[in-house]
Amino acid sequence: MAAALAPLGVTLREATQRKLRRFSELRGKPVTAGEFWDIVAITAADEKQELAYKQQLSEKLKKKELPLGVQYHVFVDPAGVKIGNGGSTLCALRCLEKIYGNKWNSFTILLIHSGGYSQRLPNASALGKIFTALPFGNPIYQMLELKLAMYIDFPSHMNPGILVTCADDIELYSIGECEFIRFDKPGFTALAHPSSLTVGTTHGVFVLEPFDKLEYRDLEYRSCHRFLHKPSIEKMHQFDAVCRPGNISQQDFARGDTPSLKLDSEYVYTDSLFYMDHKSAKKLLAFYEKIGTLNCEIDAYGDFLQALGSGATVEYTRNTANVTKEEAELIDTRQRIFHLLKGTSLNVIVLNNSKFYHIGTTEEYLFHFTSDSSLKSELGLESIAFSTFSAIPESSGNTSCIIQSILDSRCSVATGSVVEYSRLGPDVSVGENCIISGCHIITAAVLPAYSFVCSLSLKMNGHLKYSTMAFGVQDNLKKNVKTLSDIKLLQFFGVCFLSCLDIWNLKVTEELFSGNKTCLSLWNARIFPVCSSLSDSVTISLKMLNAIQNKSAFSLNNYKLLSIEEMLVYKDVEDMITYREQIFLEITLNTKKQSDLETS
Repeated sequence: MAAALAPLGVTLREATQRKLRRFSELRGKPVTAGEFWDIVAITAADEKQELAYKQQLSEKLKKKELPLGVQYHVFVDPAGVKIGNGGSTLCALRCLEKIYGNKWNSFTILLIHSGGYSQRLPNASALGKIFTALPFGNPIYQMLELKLAMYIDFPSHMNPGILVTCADDIELYSIGECEFIRFDKPGFTALAHPSSLTVGTTHGVFVLEPFDKLEYRDLEYRSCHRFLHKPSIEKMHQFDAVCRPGNISQQDFARGDTPSLKLDSEYVYTDSLFYMDHKSAKKLLAFYEKIGTLNCEIDAYGDFLQALGSGATVEYTRNTANVTKEEAELIDTRQRIFHLLKGTSLNVIVLNNSKFYHIGTTEEYLFHFTSDSSLKSELGLESIAFSTFSAIPESSGNTSCIIQSILDSRCSVATGSVVEYSRLGPDVSVGENCIISGCHIITAAVLPAYSFVCSLSLKMNGHLKYSTMAFGVQDNLKKNVKTLSDIKLLQFFGVCFLSCLDIWNLKVTEELFSGNKTCLSLWNARIFPVCSSLSDSVTISLKMLNAIQNKSAFSLNNYKLLSIEEMLVYKDVEDMITYREQIFLEITLNTKKQSDLETS
């Protein structure tokens, strides 16, 4: 089976490296018309996030890390009800119309949804999922650069319109040397990847129209009969979405987030990004202008794509299983979108030689950066990426990962852990499967296995402060309870949260939580101390963790305490960028000194 997989891995790696080289050639240089996107737009959840994104884009352009001559925008969701990525898409269309009038009907536009608070990967919460660092490149690539690199071939083979994608996934594909992915058909066009039926239950699944060509090809242009959003395996069979091995040649599929599909496996085609032509975009914009304000959560995939194709029916509009909060207007709004888009074609570009990776949770982040040899090979991920640290010994394919950090040669980082944008001193020991982000640890410290430790700079009453969130990588920050009597159901580092509060000498009152008092969670629990220095902040938060580990009292009574929710309100983006830049400059200087020594 390994032999059957080899061609897939090799061709994917070669195709991916070619795209990265081509993007690298465009960084910091003006692009010619049709060579790159006319507009790159990123969505933000609120004004604070919008400002953070604009600051980071500005820094990247100043340092010539992005192609020049492109219009980069950040579009913020309106305040109030959560509107989902479908609502964000509608809002972005309105922003484009407002800025460009009718001119945008001739533009190729990349729209990246990055408006969440990343509660499942909180080291991306402050600066955004689209600015998540990746372990390769000089300067370090972030998800934004990777997205732009992987889509480098699209704009020159695309009719005016909008490509919609999410900030926390990676699509890799390989097609024939003389082939191109073309987005030139009216209506909507989506990419499709072969996946196991289990993966299909958490994604969108295409029910394709019959295809008369029997020969297997890397790239196929198909029509979609209907689109199923996160269907059960039973539904996939019911609607004939399931393909069988006899349908194609003896090819072993591999999908990034699952083990490879074996030759005798049934499979489905699942979604990733999609394109809509300008006419379809204008139709959605007209709908948005007509309703004025959106008061419910709309999914760009579930609510737009399920309305498309000749077999689409209205039943899905009543299924609210995947909605965070069901608003009164939801079903009515969905039905109006269905009738608006019904009859619009859904074209599918099947990429049989492709992989889809999701990096939106702590578990996925640790796996893909430390243990996943496939992604490491395809993207050229490094164990030590633009960092100062002695070599890390590999351990049966699983290693640690250091990204733009300065580590003393005597400190130790166990396998399965990721350290980014940090400085660690000689007496620091990081346990297995930890995530350490933005930290400065100079004193002796032991970070327990499965620790999540992330420091933020804050601006409070005009003063620079610091706070460090610390918990277990497996903790569920989104889990919430409605009453104080139920907080015993929450867990911090695998321990009952009520017991933790007792260890920290904190009383259970409404004041313990910020924000909505009927939605109590680790996300809005005021348990993280505010300090005057970055190193003190990390030290205090580690004492909190160690107190839980050792079941020994550590009082937090004398500290000003914040929740993660509040940290994001007070975050000082400028100071965090400056801290990262200081590390960058120091590493650059160290590298130059080392190079000079070797050549002298």
